[in-house]
Amino acid sequence: MKEHNFSNQSYEDIIDLPHPVSKSHPQMSLWDRAAQFSPFAALTGYDGAIKETARRTDQRIELDDTEKAILDEKLSIIQEQIENQIKNKLTNQIKNQIEVEIDFFKKDKRKEGGLYCTVQGIVKKIDVYEKSIVMQNEIRIPIEDVVDITADFI
Repeated sequence: MKEHNFSNQSYEDIIDLPHPVSKSHPQMSLWDRAAQFSPFAALTGYDGAIKETARRTDQRIELDDTEKAILDEKLSIIQEQIENQIKNKLTNQIKNQIEVEIDFFKKDKRKEGGLYCTVQGIVKKIDVYEKSIVMQNEIRIPIEDVVDITADFI
């Protein structure tokens, strides 16, 4: 069996030669060269799909007729307060703003269910045509999604 001697001596004839450059292929950028060695993801989006499936959502609670009637009464009181406030502004009598806390259901855009949220702020108006409560910061809450309303004057 022949023994091979692999030392630097066997490369002395080519060690100082310039790096060969192809005339038919352009030189690859460092970014493209690095991409050759990046990990391959055979199932693109799989991790995202797993995380989305694992994300929890709440189921919407349907209110009974009694709870709906109570909410309607609270909305009527708020509407009355808004109208009184408008009248008072016209007569230069400034009163406190109508601050409430509203619990409502926000439907999830990606999957069934959603999230229960609470907004605290000043009611600007109740839009009967769009069936929503408009807050002073322009947040619109659909009346059908409201679960509870609390305020000092209710």
